[in-house]
Amino acid sequence: MMGWGDERLATLIFHELAHQRFYVKDDTEFNESYASFVEQEGTRQWRAARGLPPESVSQSARRDQFTRLVLDTRERLKALYRQPLSAEVMRARKAEAFERMRRDYRTLRDEQWAGDKRFDAWINSPMNNAKLLPFGLYDQWVPAFETLFRQVNGDWQAFYHAVDKLGAMPVEARKAALRALMP
Repeated sequence: MMGWGDERLATLIFHELAHQRFYVKDDTEFNESYASFVEQEGTRQWRAARGLPPESVSQSARRDQFTRLVLDTRERLKALYRQPLSAEVMRARKAEAFERMRRDYRTLRDEQWAGDKRFDAWINSPMNNAKLLPFGLYDQWVPAFETLFRQVNGDWQAFYHAVDKLGAMPVEARKAALRALMP
């Protein structure tokens, strides 16, 4: 973290402060989507306050493509685990799935992203199932929180109040309310 730039540190602070502001016990998707939205919107406003241009569409698209790559790998692994294979064959196929993800990443990076290496450290570090788990959890409901923020005209206090109300709902009612907010 010591080598991170100001913006990366700001995004981390926005995300973690969101968790301190609000947390629903045993609802990871809700908590992480909420914190991810606060991180994204907080960063957008932080950039604007400093006269920096908004994040480019290409940066956002790259993040979405990377997430999709990881989620696709998770799905391939789920299908693999349903097969009646020996432990040795399973390990080999799992390693192949991770290598395919790395290869597909390098193709995206080199052919579509103009060599943008922002995900290199993650993709090249040791891989396991747990490392893939957060993907999808952190952004499942982000569009619902974006809608909610627009509904309160970008008023953070009104947004937090609305989030408090959502969080107080029973889990199924909360999910139904979030689905209703999805574009």
